[in-house]
Amino acid sequence: MSGHPKAAPDTLSGAYRAVWRWHFYAGLLVMPVLMLLALTGGLYLFKDEIDHAVYRRMIEVPASTHQAPPEAWAAAAALVGEGRAASVILPVEPDQAARIRVDRPDGAQRTVFVDPHTGHVTGVTDYGGVMEVIKRIHSLALFGPMMNLLVEIVAGWTIVLFATGLYLWWPRRRKVGVVALTSTDTRRRPFWRDLHALVGIYVGGVVLFLAVTGMPWSAVWGDQVMTAVKTSGLGRPPAPVAGAWQTAEHADHPQGAGWTMEGVTLPAHSHAHTPASAGLSEVIALSDGAGLPRPYAVSIPKADATTWTVTAQVTRVQDTRALYIDPAQGKVVADIGYDQFGAGAKAIEWGIYTHQGTQFGSINRWVMLAGCIGVWLLAISGVMMWWKRRPPKLSKGLIGAPPAPDGLKLRFAVLAIVLPLCLLYPLTGASLVVALVGERLIRAVFRSRPATA
Repeated sequence: MSGHPKAAPDTLSGAYRAVWRWHFYAGLLVMPVLMLLALTGGLYLFKDEIDHAVYRRMIEVPASTHQAPPEAWAAAAALVGEGRAASVILPVEPDQAARIRVDRPDGAQRTVFVDPHTGHVTGVTDYGGVMEVIKRIHSLALFGPMMNLLVEIVAGWTIVLFATGLYLWWPRRRKVGVVALTSTDTRRRPFWRDLHALVGIYVGGVVLFLAVTGMPWSAVWGDQVMTAVKTSGLGRPPAPVAGAWQTAEHADHPQGAGWTMEGVTLPAHSHAHTPASAGLSEVIALSDGAGLPRPYAVSIPKADATTWTVTAQVTRVQDTRALYIDPAQGKVVADIGYDQFGAGAKAIEWGIYTHQGTQFGSINRWVMLAGCIGVWLLAISGVMMWWKRRPPKLSKGLIGAPPAPDGLKLRFAVLAIVLPLCLLYPLTGASLVVALVGERLIRAVFRSRPATA
């Protein structure tokens, strides 16, 4: 979001040049990944529309007052999907198919669409279909589990970009801090400089919000914060009388349970002499009787000693609700809602729903989309500014970075901005150390080269 002045670099303060240099390198390192995250995140904001457009023939079914037994849905899905029916999402409208996740013996998963009125399968896709692929690209999980670490690093450096950009834009004695385009000539650098600054000021806050609220999904920071929030009593509510929360096996992870209740279930009271009395039909009836609005997801436990979990598929955090149903007792043993969460969990969950563009309706989605578009405009305008001022000898290792100021004192100007963020986000701090070492090595190499005539 920098508003670079027209003065020559050597007339700028050392602190300004030091911050500008790190703003340049931070953008160079993270913008390609940030653009990918913005593209996939922007698409995910329209999840329902894209999903319906791609799978319309599988989703739409003739409306009817007759309903086949839910066990028939699961059986049909398991047969076609060649595995175990693990969860069912009940549709909100009578002209929509139920979606059943099938876990195959080879570890793969399928989504099977079933007409709830006839029990006939209307289609099969890989689990989650095209939107699951977009989601996995957005988290970089599609490229391997270690790539989630890169998401955390990029999110941290996005905050660095915002902080350094705000420093560069901030009005001083010289003319910076533009709030409107001062040049309309796209062939010249001032136009791209002003565009870069304006996008940063008007949309940069949204990008910053997306970076911060995306952190709970990260591998290191997210896990640490989740543990801290939950062990401090600021996370999930205490377990009900039915028993303590227990970590669910991977196959029994409740679908759509959210950040706070993710991966946990309650023990059931099923024993050899007390066979389970509640099946899928009974669980659905109990959920409807408890006033749980559709759509909701019923997670079918693989282990007999685990409760069924039914989670509302909602768009607002305050509507979050999960039922835990003991199959042996045939009753709801826990009804957990947002008002029972601790303050930390409430804040993080609110951030997640807002990040996904659903918390405040349509305006929320369009504001988040503006942030995603803003990332691309910042990247394009940044590249154009660099191109207009690029050095003539790129082949000799000069890439056009702002000149490095001399003096240890000036480096503290950057560290004062970057260091607190690196302490908060450890992976960002580790990447900063790598960047500092790399810069010193590169400068040492170029200084050791003999001068050429």
